[in-house]
Amino acid sequence: RALSEVLAAEAVSCLNRAMAALRDIWEEIGIPEEQRLERTDVVKKHIKSLLDMMVAEEENLKERLLKSIALCRKELDTLCRELQLDPFEVEEESTILQMEKNLRTRVEVMLKQKRDRKQELKNLQEQDRDLCDILCTTPFCIDSNAVPSLEDLDRYRRHLASLTAEKEQRREEFVSSKRQIILLMEELDHTPDTSFERDVVCEDEEAFCLSMDNIAALQNLLQQLEARRSLNEAVCTELRSRIVALWERLQVPVEERESSAVH
Repeated sequence: RALSEVLAAEAVSCLNRAMAALRDIWEEIGIPEEQRLERTDVVKKHIKSLLDMMVAEEENLKERLLKSIALCRKELDTLCRELQLDPFEVEEESTILQMEKNLRTRVEVMLKQKRDRKQELKNLQEQDRDLCDILCTTPFCIDSNAVPSLEDLDRYRRHLASLTAEKEQRREEFVSSKRQIILLMEELDHTPDTSFERDVVCEDEEAFCLSMDNIAALQNLLQQLEARRSLNEAVCTELRSRIVALWERLQVPVEERESSAVH
């Protein structure tokens, strides 16, 4: 306040000096008293107009700050509801300028939180879609339009971690079964003759859908091939036994038997 009073006094002093200089000039020029009064009135009106304009500008600044405070308060209320946070408490004792700055800064911080949460939700949903395509499961139930809470995001992350672990387990089961199936098909001289069998032995393992139905069908195919090999082994054993019996009855020499045994 003291500095303000000093500046005001200096302004008055400047005004007095200017008026005195004008009076000296008018007197030197020889301008009549009546015209001096008119010119003095013009100077007064100029000064008043300038001061009124400056006051109006500062009033406008004050109004803009108050309007910004009201808008920030309204936006903060909305953001607190969307982010599921406690209402923001404002320091009522602070000046208008400081209050406006604090509120505006808080709005920017919360808007960033909102953007970050929405972006993380989008990223999680993309991962979810990829996993659902591979595992043939239903997507995680969450409102895409609302701002997710921190708890919602944490639950979503844990859900995706569980799905990822399930995918890895099924992938390992698929790779192991595929390896056994290919060996059995080679041993049985079996050519894949169904679309499912062709999908199984296809080189692109990432393209195979790891649904529960596919995993079950995979195990069923493996069991069928193992059963066929077991049956073939039993038939071979039976045929070998019959050959040996016939050799005995026909009294085939050992040398001839050994030469046939390689087949």
